[in-house]
Amino acid sequence: MSKNIADIRKDYQLQSLLETDVSVTPFEQFSKWWDDALKSELDEINAMTLATADVNALPSARIVLLKGFDEKGFVFFTNYNSQKGNELAQNDRACLVFFWKELERQVRITGVAEKISAAENIAYFNSRPDGSKIGAWASPQSLVVAGKAWLKETFDYYNERFKHGEIPKPPNWGGYRIKPFKVEFWQGRPNRLHDRIQYLKINEGSWKIDRLAP
Repeated sequence: MSKNIADIRKDYQLQSLLETDVSVTPFEQFSKWWDDALKSELDEINAMTLATADVNALPSARIVLLKGFDEKGFVFFTNYNSQKGNELAQNDRACLVFFWKELERQVRITGVAEKISAAENIAYFNSRPDGSKIGAWASPQSLVVAGKAWLKETFDYYNERFKHGEIPKPPNWGGYRIKPFKVEFWQGRPNRLHDRIQYLKINEGSWKIDRLAP
């Protein structure tokens, strides 16, 4: 028997999140939750929703993979000519969302996107499997293509082109760093009285911590 969509719900009750327990900065708090997720052996804990908007404020969202974080921000990689790349060129504001359902947690990161350095791009690109490197050359990401056969032919072309040497990074491929000015940590709680702790950047290195209504 099919279940009524409106009847699908879960009562969250694993943990709580108090203002007295959180770290001084969102980066330290994220690191704590990241360690918890690692210990829980969740699948693809680095999967996150990236939301962008174009110059007309038309939003779009997709799943990308976190590839690094520190007090400078949160890093992911893509084709600069993709839809998200074009949108970030028009509007550098973006939002990331992590959802670790097994821990009943979400993290929402709102900030400004900037391209990372050439040295960082090359270092990460060189760490990728050869197939992924070739894929970065072969795919005109987000554009309409002739079909799957065309993609395979293009992949085979670049695979042949680079088979005898090092595969260089494509000029239109690289990373972005989302530098947050607002971060929210959400812990599911019973009766929909979820814990929501927000960090709002006041100035460099200083954050205001507030509880939000669920």
